[in-house]
Amino acid sequence: MLIQTSSDVLLSIADDLLSRGDVAHASEKYYKAAEEAIKLLTINLGLKDILNIAKESGWDLATLHKAVTEICKKLNNEDIFEYWESAIVLLTVENLSLDVVKDEAENVRKLVKISDEIANRELDKRS
Repeated sequence: MLIQTSSDVLLSIADDLLSRGDVAHASEKYYKAAEEAIKLLTINLGLKDILNIAKESGWDLATLHKAVTEICKKLNNEDIFEYWESAIVLLTVENLSLDVVKDEAENVRKLVKISDEIANRELDKRS
């Protein structure tokens, strides 16, 4: 069973915004897609320490960064750092060109794909 995650929806919205030339809002949606992917990975990988921190203090950038660090370790995949860095660029750098946003969005898309694959695998386990 395949599910469409909030990250997938946000990617679709971001793609639509970018196709209309709305770089700033597209960048925000791409970042949000990455953030949601990190949260979903944290849940599906059972990173209880991170979930407890998030429960106490919310999903701020420090908590998200800790989650990314733990996700990289758990999946033995350092590329996730690069994908997350792209999301941070989209969030924090102003006046990015359309081409730069497209390039950074590709890394966000890779992060969402990893998150989706794990979410679907976990869903299959429960079925």
